[in-house]
Amino acid sequence: MLLVADSGSSKADWILTLSDTKTITFRTNGINPFFLAEKDIIKIFHNTPEIQPYTDQVKEIYFFGAGCSSPDRRENISNALSKVFKNAFVSVDIDIIASIYATTGNSKGICCIIGTGSNITYFDGTRIHESKHGLGYILGDEGSGTWIGKQLITSYLYGKMPTELAHDFFERYRIDKESVIKHLYQEPSPNFYLASLAPFMSEHIGHPYIVDILKKGFKEFIETNIKSYPDYKHQTCHFVGSIAYHFSEILKELCIKNDIKIGKILKHPIEELSKFIQKNGI
Repeated sequence: MLLVADSGSSKADWILTLSDTKTITFRTNGINPFFLAEKDIIKIFHNTPEIQPYTDQVKEIYFFGAGCSSPDRRENISNALSKVFKNAFVSVDIDIIASIYATTGNSKGICCIIGTGSNITYFDGTRIHESKHGLGYILGDEGSGTWIGKQLITSYLYGKMPTELAHDFFERYRIDKESVIKHLYQEPSPNFYLASLAPFMSEHIGHPYIVDILKKGFKEFIETNIKSYPDYKHQTCHFVGSIAYHFSEILKELCIKNDIKIGKILKHPIEELSKFIQKNGI
């Protein structure tokens, strides 16, 4: 049995291939080694009934996740998975590689993640080129859910959000300065908290103020990330992530204005990723 996972910081998508015709798809909390210890990762599987009947039967696991850029972080994930799936070969790598396999496949292209966080890399058809980006929600994450959350909170607390939006924002989230400070500086996973505010954008997508925030975020992503590649106009640029997917029309508009050739825009790469691994191996 083959188990494939694509994990962000907030959620992880899994596909277990039982046979050529039968698969099981399920979702768990995100598994990011920056935020979870080995025992916390194991606990996630103990609370996932979909996988319990198959833990001893899984032979191969390919896990791709946020926060897996260093050997120590990857080992943290690998050790946890090996304790749950005792008979399985385990491979752990960074989430951007999953997005590359799901979008460019074996072809060259630029792959962007715009979800809870944001990142970018270039695949030349053979080798993944190391990126200077992906600096996280404090220094980077342009255009992402965490970036959007920052814009919403600061514009609301500074009194810059239009009155009608500010009313709806308060009714939805009941925030004030004290609660925001507590979430961001005293509680774990502040990036999740920021990204949890992004659905407000979908609910008010017809408002010009909301559109302006999205355009600003995508413009920052394009200028900071995509345009860092000198030949970006000659490459196909793919996107993965909930923000890119849900606001794809605005993203497409800005890409067209900047002569960026758009490829796939996927909300979740898991299905294409699993198919690629089954067909090509890695």
